[in-house]
Amino acid sequence: MVDRGVERAFIGSFTSTGGRGIVLASLDPGTGALTVTGAVDAVDPSYLTVGQVAGAPVLYAVSETEPGAVTAHDLAGPLPRPLGAPVPVDGDHPTHLSLARGHLLTANYGSGSVSVLPLAADGTPRPPSAVLHHRGSGPHPDRQLAPHAHQVLPDPSGRWVLSVDLGTDSVRVCALDPATGELAVHAETALPPGTGPRHLAFHPSGRHAYVLGELRPVVTVCRWDAAAGALDTVGEAPLFPDGVEGPVSPSAPVVSPDGRFLWAAERGTDTVVVLALDGTGERAHVVASVPCGGRWPRDLVLGPSGTRLYAANEHSGDVTWFDVDPVTGVPRRAGSVAVPAASSVVFV
Repeated sequence: MVDRGVERAFIGSFTSTGGRGIVLASLDPGTGALTVTGAVDAVDPSYLTVGQVAGAPVLYAVSETEPGAVTAHDLAGPLPRPLGAPVPVDGDHPTHLSLARGHLLTANYGSGSVSVLPLAADGTPRPPSAVLHHRGSGPHPDRQLAPHAHQVLPDPSGRWVLSVDLGTDSVRVCALDPATGELAVHAETALPPGTGPRHLAFHPSGRHAYVLGELRPVVTVCRWDAAAGALDTVGEAPLFPDGVEGPVSPSAPVVSPDGRFLWAAERGTDTVVVLALDGTGERAHVVASVPCGGRWPRDLVLGPSGTRLYAANEHSGDVTWFDVDPVTGVPRRAGSVAVPAASSVVFV
């Protein structure tokens, strides 16, 4: 399947370590190949997302700085056009952002908080209407002394917002009031101490979620009840069932569009781990592991066709793409492009 409507990719890169900001690339929909065509200034845009405003795409980026900020860019022209100056998020080192109910949300790793920024009619972020501060800690002596919100995203129903906190070993289910921009905790799901959850991904059915641990290389399988706003753990799947030597650092989970596979980027071993999901979505097990094509895969995303994976390899400075075997789910390296300090990839 080829999506002829998607022809561009935007790649975040850390300017503090040699990146160019937001890097533009053209996409060949037939081969999946990326070709860098330019870049626009942004300070440490570690994560990007795209929203639709009045039928036109707008690109949003966090600046993973202290204090943190977000930027918005109009994509109507050949180059992204900034929509105003960077807007502070009233938090430190934001690592993730998403859109929910007319607001832009950021997960602020350094301050252990989630910020809610209302959007103007043209998509420009306004100053935060609310900042929700997490509470708690975990057993890791260095990484879990305080909360560290790492991801915030809406659930598939659009009724709830979930925030994943590495420092507190938990996922918070929150209610966002679209009228006031206030964010309130509805429930909190505890994970085993020391897991250090980083990101989660939903099953396409919307009934399950998979939480990837950064400190423990495991996928925690959860049931999701959108009516009740309840996230319940039902099991774990280790990324390395036979163990692994040396440090590990999982980063990004991705679920296949048909719900049969889960892929997880793992930075310590520079691999993409392939897990098979059963028909219920409640059981996962590792079936393969392949090299990520570089070093330190910080982000892993599906391309617009749903048949290719793209890994943003931060330390080797490249984005590698893979063709996925539709039967086994195993990715096969198909190419790469140089992007110094690559951090994330989105398609438009």
